[in-house]
Amino acid sequence: MNAPHHPIDQTIHNDRTALDAALAAVNNVLLGKSNTVKQAMACLIARGHLLLEDLPGMGKTVLAHALAKTLGLSFNRVQFTNDLLPGDLTGAAIFIKEQGQFVFHPGPIFTQLLLADEINRASPKTQSALLEAMEERQVSSDGATRPLPAPFFVIATQNPVDQLSTNPLPEAQLDRFLMRISLGYPDAAAELAVLRGEDRRNILERLAPSLDTASLLTLQQAARDIHASDALLAYIRALAEHTRHGAGLVYGLSPRGALALLAAGRAWAMLEGRDHVLPGDIQSIFPSVAMHRLGLGDARHAEAAAAQIIEAVPLP
Repeated sequence: MNAPHHPIDQTIHNDRTALDAALAAVNNVLLGKSNTVKQAMACLIARGHLLLEDLPGMGKTVLAHALAKTLGLSFNRVQFTNDLLPGDLTGAAIFIKEQGQFVFHPGPIFTQLLLADEINRASPKTQSALLEAMEERQVSSDGATRPLPAPFFVIATQNPVDQLSTNPLPEAQLDRFLMRISLGYPDAAAELAVLRGEDRRNILERLAPSLDTASLLTLQQAARDIHASDALLAYIRALAEHTRHGAGLVYGLSPRGALALLAAGRAWAMLEGRDHVLPGDIQSIFPSVAMHRLGLGDARHAEAAAAQIIEAVPLP
């Protein structure tokens, strides 16, 4: 399937140019990780949520903060601990004596980009409160439903090695994350540039927004309109079918997982400057979208299994 290259619709050309500038700005902070940054951006454009699974000190917080700054998003970071309560995250009604009534005080979840640091250290009850808000994009408290800001993007982190006193996310909750990625160690050139260069925090402070909220919402909507041919849809289904019966897995990719592949593929095609999805787009995002839904270990060890699945399924 060799579709001709077409630029995306002219009406969002300026927003796409600004999006490219945002990617460049983030890559200037997080050196040597352009593909990872692109995947994180695709996750946001596809209206998903991101699980960053990596060792401490790899740049997870830097990535989240840089995305918020360059996209002009409000940003909160919450350190998840075993004594963090759901109300600490979502907010609670507090009685105001002067007013003679309870007044709701929103918690840190009421932001456009939330960094949920070490999510696996929180109790299952607090994890569920976050994951429900991620799914519904609203918070229910004291009989009232309060919408979360738009866009609403959660980046959750966890350390795949130190599992002492943690509550690992069950498979059904992992499925709430559109993508799971790992930053990994930088290459030699990038690490030397970091050692020689300016403190990343100083660079973050100088970052200016390249996009506004309206432009980002426009891009998210435009991504849904990226064309996917019948042949491309059949390819996605063939990948899902192979995970169910041909890959020797305990369980395969669900229909919701296949839809996640399509949404992420459309966002990736947009970042590539096309108005249609190619099989290569699906292959590019397959490991980060599919592997955590198949129970294949942490993000650092799933690449080989993903490559085997992609190799086994013929291209359309």
